[in-house]
Amino acid sequence: MTKAEIFEFFRLLAEDNPDPQTELEFGNVYQLLIAVVLSAQATDVGVNKATRKLFAEVKTPQQMVELGEDGLKRHIKTIGLFNSKAKNVIALSEKLIAEHGGEVPRDRDSLTALPGVGRKTANVVLNCAFGEETFAVDTHVFRVSNRTGLAKGKTPEQVEAKLEKRVPQPFRAGAHHWLILHGRYTCKARLPECWRCAVNHLCEFRNKVLEPPVGRGRRAPAPRSA
Repeated sequence: MTKAEIFEFFRLLAEDNPDPQTELEFGNVYQLLIAVVLSAQATDVGVNKATRKLFAEVKTPQQMVELGEDGLKRHIKTIGLFNSKAKNVIALSEKLIAEHGGEVPRDRDSLTALPGVGRKTANVVLNCAFGEETFAVDTHVFRVSNRTGLAKGKTPEQVEAKLEKRVPQPFRAGAHHWLILHGRYTCKARLPECWRCAVNHLCEFRNKVLEPPVGRGRRAPAPRSA
């Protein structure tokens, strides 16, 4: 994509959704961090279902430590990899208390030094909690960036680096939200819904699905008479 096409790409996504937000539910920065850690290899819907009761009870690292690993597991047992995630959440909570006064740090190095926190998680927290212009590359962002030609790369790190260079203002703060939502609801992995995509004329994907299959908004042909 050219610079003009990239600008138009995000302008159209922004026109459709002027204020994109994460779909994870949280009440403070600490809860956001925990929700993002729990969301690895899990859906936001599943995480939200598990954390509603948890976050009503736990709002600080100290309360999480007091809940304990077994208590946390009872809340998140419906989430994939809940055993290892519970261990990491307790460990990162203890580290926040010991090294950061119970507060979530605002720099990437300190965040990624926490147990269970990788670069993608750190980028989400920096963007959603602190308004930093970061580009968290999950499976949706990776797919949309490569499929459309927006930012091609073989690894999430390569895609992130290209997004960092190519995404213009005023779209940088919301870019990864638009890409996630676009990948989740329109530019889907198995069947991209190109027939209703606002940016399909800018997309470089060769195998566009320009008509919905039968059962997804397209009528089956009438049976022929004998």
